[in-house]
Amino acid sequence: MEENIALSELSTNSIDKFFGIESKDLRSFSPLTLAYIGDAVYEIIVRTIIVEKGNAPVNKLHHKASSLVKALAQREAMEKILPFLTEEEETVYKRGRNAKSYTSAKNASIIDYRVATGFEALVGFLYLAGRNARLLELVKVGVGDKIK
Repeated sequence: MEENIALSELSTNSIDKFFGIESKDLRSFSPLTLAYIGDAVYEIIVRTIIVEKGNAPVNKLHHKASSLVKALAQREAMEKILPFLTEEEETVYKRGRNAKSYTSAKNASIIDYRVATGFEALVGFLYLAGRNARLLELVKVGVGDKIK
């Protein structure tokens, strides 16, 4: 029998169940692994918001999304979000920010890149923990004023 997952029900829990994946302790994930998934999740959140605001040429959509997902914009968002973080969230962010990565962004300073990595690690952590409402709340604090 085929199982269906409604898009509105899509979460890490439903994905785990659908594919028969055992849940793991998120504290065992490296901060760069959290940032890896966080990058994709943040991108899809931003793209979804932009697309749902209205139909537009794809190059305009891409330009708007790119302006919000680049390292500098993520650093600016993180500065707004930081005062609202719980102790656990701040710890995840700092682990991501302080992680030693052997790559860097082409058009970002090292500081912007590290803060952005911490931001993405936080996004990835919240997503994998199934805390999507909290994730969206923090994204709204960080970039809500830039999405028009």
